Amino acid sequence: MPRRVIAAKYINSRLPEPYETQLGGEPTHKVLNTGHAHWTTPPRHNISWRDCYAAADGLPLPQKARLFLDQSGYTLPVPAHLVGSERTQTEEAVRLAVKIGREARRLGVDN
Repeated sequence: MPRRVIAAKYINSRLPEPYETQLGGEPTHKVLNTGHAHWTTPPRHNISWRDCYAAADGLPLPQKARLFLDQSGYTLPVPAHLVGSERTQTEEAVRLAVKIGREARRLGVDN
């Protein structure tokens, strides 16, 4: 029986330089991953927070930004289940998503 291979570690979720750095690099990935995990895990949700974080981590920054935006580039409403620091972190991710969406379009890397 062949061994299972975790494909996620072979998927490149980073943009080529200098675009990755111009869009915020690793710190921005962490903010968006965290915001996405908070957004998608309401109380009693059956998928773990870590799994939702990991799902977002597999995406490049322009695609992560679209997790928080509608098709026109406007922000989606922050879910009501988010309160306190989770809401604050998610709102920060939404602000970054708008900025990244605009900048990625300007740079021509909004894949």
